[in-house]
Amino acid sequence: MCGRYTLRATPAAIAKEFGLSNVPPLSPRYNIAPTQNVPVVRLAGNTGPRELALLRWGLIPSWATDLSIGNRLINARSETAADKPAFRAAFRKRRCLVVADGFYEWKKTDGKKQPYFIKRCDDRPFAFAGLWESCPHNDERIETCTILTTAANDWMKPLHDRMPVILPPERYDRWLDPTIEQPDELRSLLRPIALEELEAYPVSTLVNNPRFDSPRCVEPFPMKE
Repeated sequence: MCGRYTLRATPAAIAKEFGLSNVPPLSPRYNIAPTQNVPVVRLAGNTGPRELALLRWGLIPSWATDLSIGNRLINARSETAADKPAFRAAFRKRRCLVVADGFYEWKKTDGKKQPYFIKRCDDRPFAFAGLWESCPHNDERIETCTILTTAANDWMKPLHDRMPVILPPERYDRWLDPTIEQPDELRSLLRPIALEELEAYPVSTLVNNPRFDSPRCVEPFPMKE
């Protein structure tokens, strides 16, 4: 799964990576957690140019009456999302790019969980494949999102058996294309990233606290021999 991630990139770097004409000021984030507002890229009006929007992390289906369901829907399995009632409409009609530049995973070591920080070797921002939804609430609408996951590649397996789907830039247009609705065609885009593009290192357990958001979260943590 993917339960924490980072977005340290500047607005200019985000605009360049995703072909955006405008990116509002964004503070660096070192420990993004579920239920927080997160930047995503989607098509304006679902057919227009790309736009950056802030959505709550944790998808709330349009039919939900209990908003707390979003707390349990921060991730969706790419293999089955097209068939699940909570995700299938968004899978066909409301796809997005969740903007990130790193994420955390916890490895069980000697009965304890050691956090690791995973990022691209070149430290560029990237996109998690995401879905978004709009839910009515108190005469307003809440827009929410989820991150798709896939089976871990060989590089990731020592840390966890799942990983977020990181889309390469050449797949952005197809993933956002509203005319593509066939689940098999969409699932073909949701493959693990190439092994040589990622690096990982242990970090402090400070990241375990979702209220702790500091550059210290991504500092390498010396492991005992």
